[in-house]
Amino acid sequence: MLKNNTLKHSYKKFRGLLITRNSLKRYSLPETILKKGKLRFEDYHSLQKFVVDLNQKIQAETEKTVNPTAGELNGLLIINTALQLVVEKVTERSKYSSPAALTQHLEKKLGKTDFQQATNKINRSYFLPEDQVSPFPKEIIINYLLGNNPALVHYYDLISTENLNNDSAFQNYISALQELLETIPVPNKNTDLISFLKKPVELYPLSILDQLKYIRDNWGEFLGDFLTSLLTGLDMLKEEQKFWLAGPGETPVYNFQLSDEEYEKFSQDSHWMPHLVLIAKSTYVWLDQLSKKYEHSIQRFDQIPDEELQILAERGFTGLWFIGVWQRSQASRKIKNISGNDNVIASAYSLADYRIADELGGNDAMIDLQHRAGRYGIRIACDMVPNHMGIDSDWIVEHPDWFLQLPYPPFPSYSFNGQNLSDRPEIEVYIEDHYYEKTDAAVVYKMFDRRDHQNRYIYHGNDGTGIPWNDTAQLNYLLPEVREAVIQNIIRIARQFPIIRFDAAMTLAKKHIHRLWFPEPGGGGDIASRSNFGLTSQEFNELMPREFWREVVDRVAAEAPNTLLLAEAFWMMEGYFVRTLGMHRVYNSAFMNMLKNEENAKYRQSIYNIIEFNPEILKRFVNFMSNPDEDTAIAQFGKDDKYFGVCILMITMPGLPMFAHGQIEGFTERYGMEFPKARWEESEDEYLVKRHQREIFPLLKKRI
Repeated sequence: MLKNNTLKHSYKKFRGLLITRNSLKRYSLPETILKKGKLRFEDYHSLQKFVVDLNQKIQAETEKTVNPTAGELNGLLIINTALQLVVEKVTERSKYSSPAALTQHLEKKLGKTDFQQATNKINRSYFLPEDQVSPFPKEIIINYLLGNNPALVHYYDLISTENLNNDSAFQNYISALQELLETIPVPNKNTDLISFLKKPVELYPLSILDQLKYIRDNWGEFLGDFLTSLLTGLDMLKEEQKFWLAGPGETPVYNFQLSDEEYEKFSQDSHWMPHLVLIAKSTYVWLDQLSKKYEHSIQRFDQIPDEELQILAERGFTGLWFIGVWQRSQASRKIKNISGNDNVIASAYSLADYRIADELGGNDAMIDLQHRAGRYGIRIACDMVPNHMGIDSDWIVEHPDWFLQLPYPPFPSYSFNGQNLSDRPEIEVYIEDHYYEKTDAAVVYKMFDRRDHQNRYIYHGNDGTGIPWNDTAQLNYLLPEVREAVIQNIIRIARQFPIIRFDAAMTLAKKHIHRLWFPEPGGGGDIASRSNFGLTSQEFNELMPREFWREVVDRVAAEAPNTLLLAEAFWMMEGYFVRTLGMHRVYNSAFMNMLKNEENAKYRQSIYNIIEFNPEILKRFVNFMSNPDEDTAIAQFGKDDKYFGVCILMITMPGLPMFAHGQIEGFTERYGMEFPKARWEESEDEYLVKRHQREIFPLLKKRI
């Protein structure tokens, strides 16, 4: 089993950073991170803790507003090690390869008295262990370069000996060293060693990130295995510097460039699948709206009137997707209540267990509805959220090892002093305090297990595009027992529901599990702290040899046939999900986005590219004008000709047309996943409904 707390990145590979006596005294640097007079770190956690302590000491003892970060300090350590490796590699075949040869040269160049004077001042300036009289000249020139690197100005207190900069003996010592390095050529680089070492700073004086990129691209032959540490360091900086752009951004034209992993293996449709027309309903909101419409309480699935099912059938709908049928997390509701949202329930995507919610009537009520809907030719669809569970779910209690976690917080600045969110006697659950203050969004939450008195810091669900979902716990898909448990759940649900929509399915494609949670060095940076868990492609593939979704599709086909599997997938993976992974249908968000923005030429080009590549893909798109994560169809397309033109295109194109909740009625409120009822009092738009009756419903019926 892959240990959840195993760090792939080894900080022992770093050469020690020579630090000043002044910094040791000023900041009381702990002996635990000083090895032979140099700053070293054993793991990521000790690096993070050091930065937190350093921040506090700088703020307490100086007037500086410096805010050192672990990623930047890590970058400093990488640059230091890279400089050392280059110097060693280039000088190893020269007559100055040994410290003794360098020392003799400097003593001869400067004279014995000036050399000894400079050496004494260096000894007094740097912290050295008792068994080392003087640092080697190579280390001095490297520290001098670091101390004159503008990108590292926030860390000068650790490395820079400002008192030496105006000292003539020290300056003569440095000048002699640089002159010597100017005589040593760098093989195959058409430059001397000192110019080579200074180049990253000359080109990118203010950016640690850009200096590291330059070193990556130009110094690789000197770094050997340490290149992996450099790539991980770049990922750490990307994690820290990542920012979020509002909105979905530009919608790309569909284009198909096959990789070795892609092949054609479409799943065959059952006879009814090509004729499916789906309408979505936010479960609790719709039940409340039906209660008002029929003037009596409708709270369970078995209370939905036959008249409503008949209306849907007469309009041409053959599928009814209920959003939020499962038992939800109580902790999710508490988080929202504590945050000031009193009139909400738990999120539909933060689940306690995959059983029909008790307050919706449980399994018996759903069976009753399915039988009655079947008489009208309507199949019931449900959601599944395989990426994560609620933070207090049954699986968290029964199988805590199934979730991505650490035995300590990935960032020492995290605090968990809020209310216990769990109603379960076995566990206590706390989200990070800054969530409540809306000043930060932690990547983990704290679970205290009362059974063994252990703390676990479990990662929230996260797709790397926004803040972590603070009421969810991320499953570890590198564990085969997790994959099997989820597949068994899917098969059980498939035997009950003929249509399953998989939320955020693209996050469980192999390449995105790898990218998000175990990134290959140089390919990370999307989720804070995960760069330190990086795996090479070979390592990752050994732990997860097969695409999870391909196994799901094959197992469902064998064990629960006649089930339509529908993937919510973006990130240009739409074709891959149906053609290679075998999903029956996949979201086509380009339809909504391009036509909303009137990018008709882009849409035509996308269709052309699909037909040229493989027209079967076009037949398997889910086309929609809105979905639960988007603005309403009315907000995006209005209520007049643009709306109806796009709507007619949606229902006449190959694929599966999907209508949103409230779209036909002209409702303009976007219902949150935690809504127990609509917040706005809206009435049906008679004009819109009647125009649907004239122009849309007759076309829908032709699909049956």
